[in-house]
Amino acid sequence: PRVVRLVSEVLRAVGYQVLAAVSGEPAIEMVALEQPDLVLLDILLPGDLDGYEICRRIREFSDVAVIMLTAKAQESDMLRGFDVGADDYLTKPFSAKELVARVKAVLRRTQRPEERVTTVFTCGELEISFARRIVKVHGEGVSLTRTEYALLHQLALNANRVMLHQDLLTKVWGPEYRDDIDYLRAYIRYLRRKLEPDPPNPRYILTSPGVGYMLTCPEGEEAEAAG
Repeated sequence: PRVVRLVSEVLRAVGYQVLAAVSGEPAIEMVALEQPDLVLLDILLPGDLDGYEICRRIREFSDVAVIMLTAKAQESDMLRGFDVGADDYLTKPFSAKELVARVKAVLRRTQRPEERVTTVFTCGELEISFARRIVKVHGEGVSLTRTEYALLHQLALNANRVMLHQDLLTKVWGPEYRDDIDYLRAYIRYLRRKLEPDPPNPRYILTSPGVGYMLTCPEGEEAEAAG
C-alpha cells in the first residue's frame, strides 16, 4: 500500500531500519520475532484485525513503543488507542517532518537508559524498583506500558509535590507535547486503574485542579528510597 511505501521511504531516508507488514497476523508475528524499537500501526487494515486489536495483542507480550496512524481525529478514538496501549497518535494526512519528529519523540521517552541505581521507592502499598522497572501493589506485580512507567517514575521522583501539567508533559512526552493535557489526563486515568484500590477516589495520584498532579503517600506514611 502507498502509505506503507511512503512511511518506509521517509524513515529509511533519515537512517532508520524499517520492516513492513500489510495485515494484522504478519505484523504481530514480526513484532514477536524481530523485537523492534517502535511500531507504526495503521488503525484501518485489511483482514479481520484492526489496529486497536493488533495493539492489544502486541501488548500481551511486548512493551514496544506504538504510534497509531489514523484518519480519525475524534478524542474517543484517540483515547481508545491509549486504552489498548498506544504511546502516541498521528492523524493522516501528516508531513514527513511531523512523522520523523513524532518517531524521535516517542523513541526518546520510551527507550530504556542504563540504570545504575538500585533504588526502591515505597509509598504505602505501592513499590517501584527503579533499577528493574518493576511496579508492585500489595506485593503483586503491575504491568505498565513504557509511557505509563515513565509518567509514574516522574511522579515518584517528585513525590508529595504537585507537578505542573506542562512539566509532566515535557518530561515524559517531550517539549512539543507540553500543551497536550488530554494525553496526560488519559494516562493518569490508566495509572489509577492499575494502581489505585478505588480509582474514582484515588489515594496515591491526586489531582490539583487546573494545576497538575501529585503522587502522595497515605497519611502517616512517607515515601522511602532504599538502595
